[in-house]
Amino acid sequence: MGADDRVVNGSDGPARGRHERALLLAADTGTAPWTVSESLDELEELARTAGAEVVGRISQRLEHPDPRTYLGRGKFSHAHDLAVELQADIVIVDDELPPNTQRSMEEILGRRVVDRTLLILDIFAQRARTHEGRVQVELARLEYLLPRLTRAWTHLERQVGGIGVRGGPGETQIEIDRRLIRTRISSLKREIEGIRVHRASQRSARERAGVPVVALIGYTNAGKSTLFNQLTKAGALAEDKLFATLDPLTRRIMLPGGQEVLLSDTVGFIAKLPTDLVAAFRATLEELEAADLLLHVVDVSSERASERADVVQGVLDDLGVGDRAVLMIMNKADLVADSAADLEQTLPDARAADCVVVSAEKGWNIDELLERIETMLERDFLRVRVRIPYDQAQLVDLFHRRGSIATERHTDKGTLITGSLPARFAAPFKRFAVRK
Repeated sequence: MGADDRVVNGSDGPARGRHERALLLAADTGTAPWTVSESLDELEELARTAGAEVVGRISQRLEHPDPRTYLGRGKFSHAHDLAVELQADIVIVDDELPPNTQRSMEEILGRRVVDRTLLILDIFAQRARTHEGRVQVELARLEYLLPRLTRAWTHLERQVGGIGVRGGPGETQIEIDRRLIRTRISSLKREIEGIRVHRASQRSARERAGVPVVALIGYTNAGKSTLFNQLTKAGALAEDKLFATLDPLTRRIMLPGGQEVLLSDTVGFIAKLPTDLVAAFRATLEELEAADLLLHVVDVSSERASERADVVQGVLDDLGVGDRAVLMIMNKADLVADSAADLEQTLPDARAADCVVVSAEKGWNIDELLERIETMLERDFLRVRVRIPYDQAQLVDLFHRRGSIATERHTDKGTLITGSLPARFAAPFKRFAVRK
């Protein structure tokens, strides 16, 4: 066996249960941010979250996966024999597979082959509780399945064209299925566009109210929902599982100085997050675009904390919000320190300017976190006094939506406003600045 080839539960396997028995495969191309063994550990956790029982795992060092069998032919033959020996029901692959590769692997193995993308989609389907979440998951799943429809129906004869079937020969069953899926995809995209419009309307209403927005982000299972509950007392679902919550929540919280802010919890990120899934959840992730501050929650107890933080930053860059102000929250400190008093000694970086160490589970340093949020929001705002000409009414509207107005009065030359604006919105107002 190779470096990470192993039988998880012994060669005889455990007694049969209701969970599907899964064999894991991974190709180590040397491009991942961590070792293949660590990547398989995460895949195993994903498999268990989806309800599978992992009975074995195999990896192989390759420059690139084999286009027909993913692993090299010899190693793949070993995987076939091990799947038979362990009575594996499914084989789970630690990458997204091209449709042809997936089909050929299933033909040779005689078992269902599930790639990392479909596994995550399956977990998302289990976790989605709101209509919005279910719509977004269904869209991502159908877009994934469309090019992967097997040709199980091609033994059927083509339907004969006739009355009511104009345009030539009939369709095979697979063509009918594809047409139905494309129709459903179009319908779901229209529905998601409606969700985007509705959310945009909600954001505009919040902006007009002038309430700052703070969004929780982070790698899945970093403890975002536990922290959200600690700050808001919302009682949202929080479990020690990957993607324990999928649907976003927004609640009002009060900062120590009396300022009210909106706190939003978002879906967790993960390495190799499927592109189609990111696209499908854009309606939800657009909430990040309206955020004045991002709270990046990191599991400080994880040996891969730094690499996972880089994964999250990469997704933020892909979404076009990588330039937002970020406060790093090193969570789960109770797993590395005995008490809140020991944090500075255990974690020397606990006092970094844009970082705070907390335990959402134990409630450690929550007051300090709220103070740091308040400080960062104030730091991002600029105090300004401007006289905006009446033909620049859109700037007055922008100030109302994105700023905080202390005084406002109308003069002969325009609207005189004193207040604060987020730094990123201040540029168009500079030419209208007036001295006090």
